[in-house]
Amino acid sequence: MTDPSLPLSRFKVLDLTRARSGPTCVRQLADWGADVVKIEAPDPAGDGDNGGRQSSDFQNLHRNKRAMTLNLKAPEGRDIFMKLVATADVVVENYRPRVKDRLGIDYDSLKSVNPRIVLGSISGFGQDGPYADRPGYDQVAQGMGGLMSVTGLPGHGPVRAGTAIADITAGLYCAMGVLAALLEREVSGEGQWVDSSLLAAQVAVMDFQAARWTVDREVAPQAGNDHPLYMPTGMFETGDGFINIAASGDTMFARLCEALGTADLLDDPRFADGPARGTNRAALSDAIGAVTRTRSTAEWVERLNGAGVPSGPVYSLDATFADPQVEHIGMAAPVDHPTRGRIALVGQPVRFHRTPWRLRNACPEMGEHTDSILAGLGYGEDEIERLRERGVL
Repeated sequence: MTDPSLPLSRFKVLDLTRARSGPTCVRQLADWGADVVKIEAPDPAGDGDNGGRQSSDFQNLHRNKRAMTLNLKAPEGRDIFMKLVATADVVVENYRPRVKDRLGIDYDSLKSVNPRIVLGSISGFGQDGPYADRPGYDQVAQGMGGLMSVTGLPGHGPVRAGTAIADITAGLYCAMGVLAALLEREVSGEGQWVDSSLLAAQVAVMDFQAARWTVDREVAPQAGNDHPLYMPTGMFETGDGFINIAASGDTMFARLCEALGTADLLDDPRFADGPARGTNRAALSDAIGAVTRTRSTAEWVERLNGAGVPSGPVYSLDATFADPQVEHIGMAAPVDHPTRGRIALVGQPVRFHRTPWRLRNACPEMGEHTDSILAGLGYGEDEIERLRERGVL
């Protein structure tokens, strides 16, 4: 299950997460080799997250793990969990903030068993504050974090992003925090509590759009498919589809005009510099689109990139994974599943050139490793069966 050549193979992670943000965090640790034990309630109803265990979503989120069932509401279940904590490095959870306190698995309780433990927590709005007890949901965070206000065509109202940006980024930020805490532990010898939230992550990922407000007090409007600040950077219609072109700055704009055969645009005072092009973006887009519609996307991608102008096609996801560069960088990673056969999951976007990540095993079945994990804690077969009969497992 574990591979000592992988960079995180020396770490043991207890995974109490569900839905998307928490599993996204843990997936980063699992893919880089951590020994992850996914702990789930014995109730099979809890197996319905993300479309059910056999769904593509669940499989993609929960690969490279072992799985056990454990009833944390039962005193014996909590005792078993604390025995696991004693030899673990990380616990990750994304309950509502007060749930871990009710279960007796809050940071102070974990620390009393293992002072070196790192607890990673993800919530909707933070562990404290006026909204701490609210249920968190990705689209709610997208709206409150400002993303929906700048997404979509001008005048057509707010639009959610086409993937779970708040969930995913909260998970990634939490994973980065956990890794930083593990590095700090090498100096201090102590673990600590790390937390992120959907709301904080969504605000942070707004990045330059957020800084337009915090620094300049400028509220970013919708810009549709154009870059909000730099033109011409946007999507343009071609003879058979669409193309994205990024040609901001005077030098890049000159290259674009040369490649398009529209040198006259360089002499147009409406497009003389960046601010002018921004002010007159609609007229500039119309002028560029009139030319791009005369050739196919493939022809323009070849011509523009050859001229040093960044450009690319606008794919549906089937075309994305058929692209030769996407294939080359291994973003569809194959794994053998016991019932579904050979499937491909979404690969890691970061490569280590000496100790690369590895898709070692598909998502485990519910409770698949319960007996072996308990045996490792010293429980015998008869005792395990008695725990199962009492609803602890």
